[in-house]
Parts: sequence; structure tokens; C-alpha cells
Amino acid sequence: MRKSHMSDIVYAAPGGLSDKGTKGKRARKVPIVEKIRPLIAQRILSAGSHPDARLSTGPRGGRISTAVPRDATHWDDAVTRLGYEHLRRHDLRHTGLTWFADAGVQPHVLRRIAGHGSLTATQRYPHPDVHKITAARAALSSRFNVLRAPRPLPSPSIRAR
Repeated sequence: MRKSHMSDIVYAAPGGLSDKGTKGKRARKVPIVEKIRPLIAQRILSAGSHPDARLSTGPRGGRISTAVPRDATHWDDAVTRLGYEHLRRHDLRHTGLTWFADAGVQPHVLRRIAGHGSLTATQRYPHPDVHKITAARAALSSRFNVLRAPRPLPSPSIRAR
């Protein structure tokens, strides 16, 4: 990723945030949240002007394998201490897409962020919490209350014969 890409809200892989293509071999656009923009800008400066320079490298200077983040964060020890041995790093992808969805990001945009080929794949990722489900129920209930508000009955008419 070059400095010129920082003006964009998103950047497509490879050579930027990721040097590994998606399963579908399509480039994807990844949002860069404001809080990490200074960190990425610093990494761009240190990477130099070569277009294929990596922003992050593994311990031997090469591509980051899936084991590197696990080892660097002591993932296995951390989840064991927390009592979440079942938690996988891929679950964080579900968490991220759930947070995007909770923030109001539309499903077709989530699909592009995730790099999915279909909305069906994307719909497996967001997991609403109990508060969102309760809020949805309350919203629907209030809608029914408005629709079912009692209406005044028509006054009876008397016919003379």
C-alpha cells in the first residue's frame, strides 16, 4: 500500500493490508478505521516506495503465516486462561462482521468487505446478541400497538319506518 492510498477509505489486496488473495481470487476492499490510520501511515513510510513491499512481515521477514499471530499473541494460552478453549481466531472474523452489521453496515457492503461471492455466505457471519433481538421484538411490538390502536366505533344509526 502506498501513501496515495491513504486518502482512500479502502484499499484492495494484494500488496496492501493482505498479500494473500481471497478464496475466490478476487481483490477485496478493507475499511481502515480512523484509529489505525496513523499506524498504517507509519508502516507505509517504513516500507519504502517499492509497490510490492509488505506492511507487516513474519519473524523471518517473509509472509505472515496463520501460525504467526497465534504464536505472537499466545492465543492458545490466553483462551485457556479465559476458559474459552473452544474460541478460534476465525471467530474474530465473525465478531468483526457482527460489529459492522450492528453499526448499520448494509449486507451487500458486508459481503464486499468479507470478500464473499454471495450474500448467502455473508449471512452466516453476523450474530446478533440478545439485546438486539429484544430491541427488534420491542420495535415490532410498538408497530403492532400503533396499528391496533382502538378506533372509535361508528355511532349507531336509527332508521324510521
